[in-house]
Amino acid sequence: MTRKASLKRKLCFYLSIYILCSGCATTGSMDEYRDPFEKYNRAIYKFNEDLDRVILKPVATGYSKVVPSPVRRGVGNFFRNLLEPTTIINDILQGKFQQAISDSVRLVFNTSFGLLGFFDVATGLGIERHQEDFGQTFAVWGFKPGPFIMLPFLGPTNVRDGVGLLPYYFYTDPRLYNSDTTVTVVLIGANVIDSRAQLLTPSKLLELQLDPYAFLRETYNQRRLSLIYDGDPPLLELDP
Repeated sequence: MTRKASLKRKLCFYLSIYILCSGCATTGSMDEYRDPFEKYNRAIYKFNEDLDRVILKPVATGYSKVVPSPVRRGVGNFFRNLLEPTTIINDILQGKFQQAISDSVRLVFNTSFGLLGFFDVATGLGIERHQEDFGQTFAVWGFKPGPFIMLPFLGPTNVRDGVGLLPYYFYTDPRLYNSDTTVTVVLIGANVIDSRAQLLTPSKLLELQLDPYAFLRETYNQRRLSLIYDGDPPLLELDP
């Protein structure tokens, strides 16, 4: 069996598990965002927090101090540009065809005139950036979020969004589309450091919370709702 065929079998398996979990989910507004695995999730959160404190935060802090702001901004633009193909695919899957055209133009402009995305020339031309992923597409298709889950290394998600990571990593993540493992590792490592550096200031708010885990969970749920409904979630989704 080829590697690609094996990945497809795994993807089908996980999608089947998700559909079963989704079908068993309760349908109440806030019940959809319940946390039945809280004990496990808090343990994983503690693991991620320790990893961040010992490794990621110090490295990201050093990166922010050593690398000039314009260069950091360019690196961030580069990695955001790598997400555009995934956004375009999910634009189409959600029926947002006009947005897909706009995002395609954005990708072409930033990749060519912006030197592989280091310069965000599209925004300067008034071409808005969108963010669409497979978890949002599953939501548009009617799948429930399922229980909240804290993943090692990856952080907060839910069953729907977690399954949505599979087609992304298996098929649409440009960082994995090369035969040189070293290049892949460098790209992923640089992406992680850059992403953590961008969160240095926001993470200070998390540190001030009496229950950082609960704050992160609710923030994640609210942010996902906002993304799914393009910034205008219905009030019924928020009612107890």
